[in-house]
Amino acid sequence: MRTSLRARAPEARRNGFTIIELLAVVVIIAVLASIAITKFGDSKRRAYIAAMKSDLHNLGMTAESKFAADNSYAAVEVPRGSAGVTLTFTGDATKWAASATHEALPGFECTIRSGGGIDAEPICR
Repeated sequence: MRTSLRARAPEARRNGFTIIELLAVVVIIAVLASIAITKFGDSKRRAYIAAMKSDLHNLGMTAESKFAADNSYAAVEVPRGSAGVTLTFTGDATKWAASATHEALPGFECTIRSGGGIDAEPICR
């Protein structure tokens, strides 16, 4: 009793994935990972900028409080910035200017000046 090849074909099937299918899955995962890493890096950058803006806003409030008390922006005590943020302040009797930099964003700076009011938005470049 001899069986034909067609009759044995279903038994000869292998279970599993081919190398092409596995390679396609790896490529898809790599593309998705690269997109996620890019988005994560951008969100970190935005968080650093938000910290610099927040610190400048706090420094502006400190300067305006000092002016309300002493009628001068001279000798404003610069508050401590967030982690990685460096604040600088210059002021005299009638005006002030402040800037913030972050160690993770070299060459990037946010600045704010008096005259815009307490709600003035820092300019970042």
